[in-house]
Amino acid sequence: MFDRSSKIRTTGDPLTDILRGLRLDGVDYARCEMREPWGIQFPAQAAARFHFIGRKGCWLMQPSGEWVELKAGDAALLPRGAAHVLASEPGTKAWPIQGYAAEEVCKNVYCMSNEAMCPDGRCPGTLLFFGSMYFNIDGLHPLLGMMPDVMRAHELEAYEPGIPHLLDSMAREVTMERVGSGGILARLADVLAATVIRSWVERGCGDSSGWIAAVRDPDIGRVLAAIHLEPDRDWTVEALARMMGASRSGFAERFATIVGETPARYVTQVRMHQARQWLVRDRQKISVVATRLGYESDAAFSRAFKRVIGSAPSHLRAEEHAG
Repeated sequence: MFDRSSKIRTTGDPLTDILRGLRLDGVDYARCEMREPWGIQFPAQAAARFHFIGRKGCWLMQPSGEWVELKAGDAALLPRGAAHVLASEPGTKAWPIQGYAAEEVCKNVYCMSNEAMCPDGRCPGTLLFFGSMYFNIDGLHPLLGMMPDVMRAHELEAYEPGIPHLLDSMAREVTMERVGSGGILARLADVLAATVIRSWVERGCGDSSGWIAAVRDPDIGRVLAAIHLEPDRDWTVEALARMMGASRSGFAERFATIVGETPARYVTQVRMHQARQWLVRDRQKISVVATRLGYESDAAFSRAFKRVIGSAPSHLRAEEHAG
């Protein structure tokens, strides 16, 4: 059994400690060749969206409504899966992605096209590879909330030497019909998306304020890392104050000033975000999650969960069965 009295092993960098378990798991991908004019609507979803442009170029209508051009060899990650459109030109009529026929070419990889619009095959289409990916952290994690709606690989490649090599590898695979190319593309997409996020984090997360600034505070950051590393630990204000080497009142005041929440409220939020992951991703029973978090009853846990998440844990189960 894990010894709760032992020290939490850390790297010395609170942000690294919090992110060291961050992972993206791809769930499905599609290789798609589109003949002009074309447009695809991608609805909002819980999973992140990833796009790679293999041939020609296209336009992305961002969640803000602004159009941005994506050139061949570019990749874009929408970490919160916001609704958006890919199209051959801005304003081109777009159809929902669900309306396109897809053929599975290997496990979780599909092939799509709109060849009917160019039946003689003489007009080379835009070659796309896109997919859906899940983070292993809750969607309400402060890091996800700080990420921009769209993260482009080319905007980060100057700071991350591995990105151009990954883009070149994807460009080679997506244009060839070789055995196993779909699976290789899926793995490359996972690595590229993770690399984009790491580069963004190492460059300061685009913002030196808010939660990131709190994590980088020498004292408060160590406390935040401990909470995120062990959300199921029975954290008290006294225990957290000792970790920082401060009095209870001095710690509580400084924590609230820097983080914007009381220590108790922040701990509860992190615990409930973890609880939702256990309930939805790992399909654990409500009673199991309540016990793991130290609640004396399911009812007490459910009240805390609803207060933070906005709905009861049983409601998540009902939505799951309805889906």
